[in-house]
Amino acid sequence: MTVLVASDLDRTLIYSTAALGLSMPDTAAPRLLCVEVHESKPLSYMTETAAQLLAGLTADPVVVFVPTTTRTRKQYQRIRFPGRPAPYAICANGGQLLVDGVPDRDWRRQVAARLAEECAPLEEVHGHLLATADPAWLRKARVAEDLFAYLVVERALVPAEWIKTLAEWAEARGWTVSLQGRKIYAVPRPLTKSAAMHEVARRTGATTTLAAGDSLLDADLLLAADAAWRPGHGELADAGWGAQGVTALEEVGVLAGEEILRRFGGAVARLNA
Repeated sequence: MTVLVASDLDRTLIYSTAALGLSMPDTAAPRLLCVEVHESKPLSYMTETAAQLLAGLTADPVVVFVPTTTRTRKQYQRIRFPGRPAPYAICANGGQLLVDGVPDRDWRRQVAARLAEECAPLEEVHGHLLATADPAWLRKARVAEDLFAYLVVERALVPAEWIKTLAEWAEARGWTVSLQGRKIYAVPRPLTKSAAMHEVARRTGATTTLAAGDSLLDADLLLAADAAWRPGHGELADAGWGAQGVTALEEVGVLAGEEILRRFGGAVARLNA
């Protein structure tokens, strides 16, 4: 038996200072472990309990832990998880499949061929974002792995109507739009975490898949898994999204990450029993 555990990272397993969501008194706050440093500054955290749970999960010989993220490969490789190194990682929302840290060229060619056939070119979408975004709220514009584009914005200033119009424009061209924190993503519709998860399951012979995630870009991943969890915060929670096989947790912030790992471990233990 092999159990594939595919989990989103930011605001699911790991949390920036702004996303920790610690509402209790300081004296009752959980101890935190820094798992990411960027430009010599701590950036992302887990609770120490979550770190212990993850180390225990990855030590189980039946488990294949697959970090699954919209981050680029470079951004992902800043993270230092406790426990056994992940043999596979899904980056760029499914556009990059890393095997022992190395990009899989065959997978990237498959992705590129499908995007060329089904979607408008990245250059067209990126150009539209730049042409229509208001400098009053636009802070940065980026292209990730030559696969998708995103904007860093002052969220409170972005008109809801602009996002709606952008989403409609993108949908007609085979792209989707997602707002996550201060970032607005434009992603080709076929570029999904679930497709990459299925590929890892095929390669490993996984008989069961477990997943977790908080954003609209994670919905396909959760739906594709045999069992899945979402935290009490994020785009999916804000939309009241739910589906059969997906458990909506009450916990929010970094404690939700801890609870997700507890649920992963419990599910694996039941399968092992």
